[in-house]
Amino acid sequence: MIAAIMAFATGTSRGTFAICMPIALPLAFNRTNNQVTPLVVACFAAVAGGVFGDHCSPLSDTTVLSSAGTAADHIDHVKTQLPYALVCAAAASIAYLFVGFLMV
Repeated sequence: MIAAIMAFATGTSRGTFAICMPIALPLAFNRTNNQVTPLVVACFAAVAGGVFGDHCSPLSDTTVLSSAGTAADHIDHVKTQLPYALVCAAAASIAYLFVGFLMV
């Protein structure tokens, strides 16, 4: 959720990854046996929520170029992309919670 909000506010998913990955992954990585556990994979997937924010943000360069390339109104383009991104975000959130409960 934080990565999605950050990417929406800044309009960049790569900048969000650059900020969130060094913070989130060391928290989940088990240093005693140096193995990639399902917790690390889930943490990596949570940071990938930045793609949602980048896809929906009216500040994103890809959104601006897409609406300009199709000669569509910029805000109309954002409004039409938002329902698709929200459906995917909801599905990803449910799957993330499902994985979290299975790991307990």
